[in-house]
Amino acid sequence: MSHVLHLDSSPRGSRSISRALTQEFVSNWVKHHPQDTVTYRDVGKRPVPPVNESWVAAAFNKSEVLPVELADVLQISDELIDEVVNADRYVFGIPMYNFSVPANFKAYIDQVVRINRTFTPTWEGLLKRKKMLIISTRGSSYAAGTDLVNYDFQEPYLRTVFGFIGVRDITFIYAENLNEGEEARRRSLAQARDLIQQMITTW
Repeated sequence: MSHVLHLDSSPRGSRSISRALTQEFVSNWVKHHPQDTVTYRDVGKRPVPPVNESWVAAAFNKSEVLPVELADVLQISDELIDEVVNADRYVFGIPMYNFSVPANFKAYIDQVVRINRTFTPTWEGLLKRKKMLIISTRGSSYAAGTDLVNYDFQEPYLRTVFGFIGVRDITFIYAENLNEGEEARRRSLAQARDLIQQMITTW
């Protein structure tokens, strides 16, 4: 039995393709793995706050007990980190925005990448033996061999930042070419859905 953290980061609602695809995966996953449990987090519709000066002061405070004025600053961060620590598998829907991740997902990352919680002072990642599936939607194709391959700052960044906190088993499924005409869009979505079905039994 495993615990799945399902996260969506698109600010769109019913028009979001990444939401539809993560929901399709998780729904089918639960059907095939009924013993598993799921926690859902929506940072697209309910963004987490960006870190600020008080957050930094609290996160790097070396006292065993935080000063009163900092006592509640890390409450949201602690909640988010508890979710990633308690999960065995992550299913994240992350559309590409301006060649990288949406701002609300970057705020999420800044809340969970935290010294002494998800990595040590010697840069050892603490989230080990986890599996991550990232489903990303993109207007064009950024695959190897394409003209836009060097514009993809999304996958390298996500592999780096999650690898830093110990998550190295990361699989990407892309629905690409969504702005390249109806036929390209249809073909890409069909391929993404095929991969999703394959992952249900092989992940």
